[in-house]
Amino acid sequence: MLFSRFKNQLPTPEEALEGRPERAFAVPDRHTVLGNPLLGPYPDGLEIADFGLGCFWGAERKFWQTDGVWTTLVGYQGGHTPNPTYEEVCSGHTGHTEAVRVVYDPKVVPYTTLLKLFWESHDPTQGFRQGNDVGTQYRSAIYTHSPTQQQTAESSRDAYRPVLHNAGHRDITTEILPATGRPFYPAEGYHQQYLSSSKNPNGYCGIGGTGVKLSAPSETNWGRSCPTGIAPAPEGTEQ
Repeated sequence: MLFSRFKNQLPTPEEALEGRPERAFAVPDRHTVLGNPLLGPYPDGLEIADFGLGCFWGAERKFWQTDGVWTTLVGYQGGHTPNPTYEEVCSGHTGHTEAVRVVYDPKVVPYTTLLKLFWESHDPTQGFRQGNDVGTQYRSAIYTHSPTQQQTAESSRDAYRPVLHNAGHRDITTEILPATGRPFYPAEGYHQQYLSSSKNPNGYCGIGGTGVKLSAPSETNWGRSCPTGIAPAPEGTEQ
């Protein structure tokens, strides 16, 4: 009964598993495909973005195939249990979602491009599920690493929402929250780059988009930089 309950409801901190002070397993040093280190510190000038969009196997592949992405790794984020295992996360008793950490060069691939890939690669309206994968660990999420990321992510959601509605979809359920206070815990080694050609090139991938496209940021206001709470003025008007 408890297992079933926490597939459809997040546990409170008091209900979550206790966890452990240190990781219970080793994480590989380098990315199977890109060849770069998985864990930091990362080279100067790179930035970090964290996304949850269903089963992290297929989600990670979407990002490592993107030009400008330096490394990716999968893990668990947004929950209460420190240093969880895969089995614990799948039980629903940790509160985490399956996440992908993307380390990227913003001079090559802007955050707005990663957001567009995020929205179009899954269905962000399904709550605690993604397709046939059901559970709180499959919820849609963006964990931001700066106020600018937070504002840009929220703006992209607000731009995508009416487009989805017009296509007959429900409201977006994606949680957009600061990564501060929501640590990213790397997953076990066998999950890292799971769908690479050297591991499981034909392995299971449960993510799939709605088919609804988000306009490029250059075509809308959502990619523009402006102070928090101030919308860009229409073209030809004074501010």
